Amino acid sequence: MDSSEDPKNDMNICKENSQSSVTILLHGFSASSHLILLLVLSIIWACKRRTMPTFDSSKRMLKNSRLFYYWPTLISCMGLCFSDLLLCVFNYLSGYRYGWSDLKFVAELDFTFRTLTWFIISAYLFIQFSHSSEHRFPILLRIWWAFYFLMSCSYLAIHLGLYWKHLSLLFLQWVSDGISVTFGLFLCYVGLFEKGREDEDFNILEPLMKISSSRNNGNNRQSSSVDGETVTPYANANLLSIFTFSWMGSLLALGYRKTLNLEDVPQLAICDSAKVVFARFRNKFESNGDNLGSSGQVNTLKLVKALILSSWKEIIWTALFSIVSTLASNVGPFFIDPFVQYLSSPHQQIYKGYMLVFIFFLSMLIKCLSNRHLFFQLRMMGIRVRASLFALIYKKSLRLSSQIKQVHTSGENVNLMSVDVERIAFFSWYLHDIWRVPTQVALALLNLYRSLGLASLVAFVVTMILMLANIPLGKLQEKFQGELMDSKDRRMKVTSEALRNMRILKLQGWEMKFLAKIIGLRNFETRWLKKLLYTSAMSTFVYMSAPMFVSMVTFGFCVLMRVPLDSGKILTAIATFEMLQGPIYNLPDLISAVIQTKVSLDRISSFLCLSDLDLNIVQKLPKDGAKVAVEIVKGNFSWDFHSPNLTLKDLNIRVYHGMSVAVCGSTGSGKSSLLSCILGEVHKVSGAIRLNGTKAYVAQSPWIQSGKIVDNILFGKEMDKERYEMILEACSLKKDLELCAFGDQTIIGDRGINLSGGQKQRIQIARALYHNADIYLLDDPFSAVDAHTGTHLFKVMRDGRITQAGKYEEILSSGTDFMELVGAHKKALADFNSIKGGAALNNLTNGEEDYNMLCSENSIQDDEEQESKNYKIEKLVESEGQLVQEEMREKGVVSLSIYWKYVTAVYKGALVPLILLAQILFQLLLIGSSYWMVLATPVSKDVRPHFKGSTLIFVYVALTLGSSLCVVIRSILVVTTGYKTATLLFNKMHKCIFHAPLSFFDSTPIGRILNRASIDQSEVDTSIPHQFEELLISIIEFLGTAAVMSQVAWQMLIVFIPMTVTCIWYQQYYISAARELSRLVGVCQAPITQHFTESSLGLTTIRCFDQEERFMNTNLKLVDGFSRPKFHFSGAIEWLCFRMDMLASITYAISLVFLILLPKGVLNPGVMGLTVAYGLGFSLHGVIWDLSSLENKIISIERILQYTYITSELPLLVEENRPSCEWPLQGEIDIINLQVRYAPHLPLVLRGVTCTFPGGMNIGIVGRTGSGKSTLVQTLFRMLEPTSGQIWIDGIDISKIGLHDLRSKLSIIPQDPIMFEGTLRSNLDPLEEYTDEQIWEALDRCQLGDEVRKKEGKLNFRVTENGENWSMGQRQLVCLGRVLLKKSKVLVLDEATASVDTATDYLIQKMLREHFSKSMVITVAHRITSILDVDKVLLLDNGRVLEFDSPTKLLEIKSSSFAKLVKEYTERYTP
Repeated sequence: MDSSEDPKNDMNICKENSQSSVTILLHGFSASSHLILLLVLSIIWACKRRTMPTFDSSKRMLKNSRLFYYWPTLISCMGLCFSDLLLCVFNYLSGYRYGWSDLKFVAELDFTFRTLTWFIISAYLFIQFSHSSEHRFPILLRIWWAFYFLMSCSYLAIHLGLYWKHLSLLFLQWVSDGISVTFGLFLCYVGLFEKGREDEDFNILEPLMKISSSRNNGNNRQSSSVDGETVTPYANANLLSIFTFSWMGSLLALGYRKTLNLEDVPQLAICDSAKVVFARFRNKFESNGDNLGSSGQVNTLKLVKALILSSWKEIIWTALFSIVSTLASNVGPFFIDPFVQYLSSPHQQIYKGYMLVFIFFLSMLIKCLSNRHLFFQLRMMGIRVRASLFALIYKKSLRLSSQIKQVHTSGENVNLMSVDVERIAFFSWYLHDIWRVPTQVALALLNLYRSLGLASLVAFVVTMILMLANIPLGKLQEKFQGELMDSKDRRMKVTSEALRNMRILKLQGWEMKFLAKIIGLRNFETRWLKKLLYTSAMSTFVYMSAPMFVSMVTFGFCVLMRVPLDSGKILTAIATFEMLQGPIYNLPDLISAVIQTKVSLDRISSFLCLSDLDLNIVQKLPKDGAKVAVEIVKGNFSWDFHSPNLTLKDLNIRVYHGMSVAVCGSTGSGKSSLLSCILGEVHKVSGAIRLNGTKAYVAQSPWIQSGKIVDNILFGKEMDKERYEMILEACSLKKDLELCAFGDQTIIGDRGINLSGGQKQRIQIARALYHNADIYLLDDPFSAVDAHTGTHLFKVMRDGRITQAGKYEEILSSGTDFMELVGAHKKALADFNSIKGGAALNNLTNGEEDYNMLCSENSIQDDEEQESKNYKIEKLVESEGQLVQEEMREKGVVSLSIYWKYVTAVYKGALVPLILLAQILFQLLLIGSSYWMVLATPVSKDVRPHFKGSTLIFVYVALTLGSSLCVVIRSILVVTTGYKTATLLFNKMHKCIFHAPLSFFDSTPIGRILNRASIDQSEVDTSIPHQFEELLISIIEFLGTAAVMSQVAWQMLIVFIPMTVTCIWYQQYYISAARELSRLVGVCQAPITQHFTESSLGLTTIRCFDQEERFMNTNLKLVDGFSRPKFHFSGAIEWLCFRMDMLASITYAISLVFLILLPKGVLNPGVMGLTVAYGLGFSLHGVIWDLSSLENKIISIERILQYTYITSELPLLVEENRPSCEWPLQGEIDIINLQVRYAPHLPLVLRGVTCTFPGGMNIGIVGRTGSGKSTLVQTLFRMLEPTSGQIWIDGIDISKIGLHDLRSKLSIIPQDPIMFEGTLRSNLDPLEEYTDEQIWEALDRCQLGDEVRKKEGKLNFRVTENGENWSMGQRQLVCLGRVLLKKSKVLVLDEATASVDTATDYLIQKMLREHFSKSMVITVAHRITSILDVDKVLLLDNGRVLEFDSPTKLLEIKSSSFAKLVKEYTERYTP
């Protein structure tokens, strides 16, 4: 008896000594930590106290006591101080009464230092911090609170472990742990979620932002507003609301009752606004020595460093959440073996079972809280990163030099904004996986070592081999990802260019050629997409199968080395492998994300390294009364600073204030380049430019912002009504605005698509005049600028040099260059005398008529008064509406038809059942392998095994390999279905877009289309197939887990059913708001892209007017508009997931209670342990999460499908009504009662036009701006289908034949000359129908042959985006070359010579007369010289035919409108 008790006593003594050592170590560590903090705090705050200014007692106020968390924090610190003081007293009394042991002595020191530390902290908060101007609790305190919480949790876990080993603990230790964890948790959250303060970086922006906040005296909380709008409830939420995400309740309730609009979504808190976030990022970026205005100094490392430094606090907090989550995740597998032992032992006390249930529940609760707030903060970080990069790229784009813009296209930049920024922001999800994955693997292997010993080393080796095997896959993914992005850039470049110029493509009948080009680029892109997706599928297969391979090798090693296996060890290992599956499954995604993010960071860094506009090109002189306004001294300039050929040479100019200067020269001589030099847009090789005063610029190619007309005129200036009305009158815009249903509030379409060329030009001039500048730079505003040439100073240019300068009369008599230009003009005017003789013209010239032709209401008063009355009546009858409407978004539940169309797009959905079958088989084989291992092994090592070790492993290997095979089959099928469906949707959407009528492009900003072609298409390419796969995995896994848990006790169904019903109700309640928020995210992203593209096109104008800051602020506002629904969508997801996790934790705890209440021996303890192991991952949250994520992602399919149902143009070919190859022979055009409107909700533009153009004649169409000239031309080409009426050409009703047959037989030189990126040859002959000889002949005829022969590559000379490396006049001559090649019988010139000089205009007219003498030539012109020798003139006014007769007859009638127009022209342009 005695001999048997001695070992037990020795064992108990060893246990007590071990317990005492551990407890002393813990108290010693705690005491040391508090002592160190106490010393550090004392030193820091003593130094601060000495340097702090003295406060006037009369002005002292508790600045920080208004913070919501201030008083709870102070009370918590005082509570810890008081509780530690009580523990110190109780421990002292215990030591005094029962004697002082080492443990009690060290504990006394610990409690003493704790009391002092928390007393110092409390004193600081009450005395010093409350009167300081600090906006946040000190970072040292916040770090300490987080460390204290983690230390308290660790102590609690260690004490629970000691207690489980039957070691008694002092009651004071349990009390201390409870108090420390409770208060520590609160203080930890205070450090993270403190609200009601401006961020420290916000001080930078105080002058820039309007902040209004009102105090609610009833509850002493802030109710903030930004620009009059309500701020998110998150900004003022209390602790419980933040814990449970209840602050989202009001928005979710509103979304459940009604369809959410952007106005319903609250504003972001000030600290999360794009201005503050970007200011913080910019400070960090520039503190590294990288000024945002500089170039060539940015690399990927510096960009990453700035992103990290601007978000380092969020990174630390999310890291702490990750640590807590990782530790909580390991608690479950650690306690599975004790739980199985408890179930298998017949004499266990019931309270131990409940203790285990509580531990499981607590670990799941902590994991739930940490995961939810971790994911929410990661989303917040993503929103901030996205805002920073959006602003960074936009700010850089405003500084790009004009030379760089020619080689770095807007299509590439759109990809940076849409794809690359999104990928970098999304990387926040994987940020902590870089260290978390190896940490989770290490913890899992340590847990495995506790159960299986040395066999865990084998598992470690196998895991490392599998990880190393992923290196080549990762390199392949990086290569494929880079190639995919490059190919996407090329596609988006062509797509963007085609959409911008869709009007000319349709007029020329080239849209199908460009569509084929885009589809070809997409096919090339798809090759890399397939390689990337299949590589990702292989990577997913390897790592999803990795846990099974690891378990197979590990169990095989155990059998081989005769390591005893029982159910408890098997279940611990299975649970560990299951936990290991998470990090291993995330590893391929992590590697892919790192690769994609690196590629995107490299691309953005390369963009930031592009050269900026040199701000020192132009020297701005102070306004000191100097007479000189513009001066250029010995100036040499070049658009291409790498080229030895100068664009402008030896310029010497001096212009004084009050002087008017006209710059003349032939096409391509450098006139526009001279203005660009003055603006500082051209690279200066040598010389000096000096400017004195503000400047305004009117571009040759009008740049109009999409938006209201009034905003385009004001352009950032305050409204001065008197000046505004005066300028409208001066620019002849009054009549145009009267004809608009909404006046100056009319919304202009993309690039001013719904305005005529003259209207756009005059709006530009009005913009310049309204800015009241000192220097006006007008680039050929021919149709709207008054020209008293006798008082002008002229400068004549040739080959980039000023050849003559002086007064008009001086240089007219002194040289040939100017004489050549004026001679052509005089010759054109002299031709009037051949029409009817000089008498009629002289009479007209001497008559007293209204001066301004364009706003002349008196000249046609009788007719226009009647028109005005009719139009006002029509405005009342017709439905008023803007041409550009808000972007359409679906509302309500995403239709099941969307899902059905997606899954049945390929092979009519034949692959879907195979995917489903593969996943079901995988889950069954996985569960079967677990059951096999549990049932085939004994409950404990004392029981004999049921099967041989070889049989055990053989069956397990077979089941494992079978499940792995199912994984690879499923992955390949998903990838195949995904990319084939993406290709089909891409082709269908683009075909519908390119077949859409022109009205679609008039009313749809390009950004909306580009968003679908870029962002939504990327989602369809990669995200949506993966999301479908994730949902399928989650559903099958949940059903499998529920089946495993329910087969142990049917009573669990009583819990499962209401839990499932509650989860579904929560999901339905949540999805109404979340769905609309997700749609709003898509809708609000398009304006960012649109604004970016628009700003890039008008960069010269923006910089001239010094509007960069205003445009930057607009960009930041648009980013805020995008971030608002994004932020609240993130909150909605976490609101749902928190409730899902809580329900799952409660259900799991109840199921464990059922297990411990079952009578012993009813079920196999191993099977019940398997239920516990599977239950650790049990949650409907995964299913709901994936379902909601899929519904949010599927909106991309919904948006793409919207554009597959666009109303299409009529057929390109009508086989039964195809005209003959020779049609038209004469070109006779009959127009019968033609009525046209741009959209059903807009007024008529043409109102019953009836006339006949006899074949072979030359017809001129004239009229004031907006009279319907260009609309008539568009109707002739069937760009607009008539509301009523007909057009016949050579006896064929053009509405009956195919569009391609019509447009290919007609030719047009458009109002806006367009060139496409590519070669000169591809611009002249995109359909590749002509030989080089024919092309050279056409170039020589249009005066471009010699110029092209000088260029490198000749016909293969590179044309940059928008033809930026060609002058406007040269572009127009290229358009003439296209017409000469086509040789059509019907030719339309739509103000075609507006961009060339008078001499070139005269040559073009002469050339057209020679080569198209037997063709029908219709000329729409604002220069009278362009229609001097026409056979008939058609004068339109307000959409009606006012006059139609020969010029001779019309000039004979003194009161005719045409005669008045000619008089006006001669008065204006005769010196």
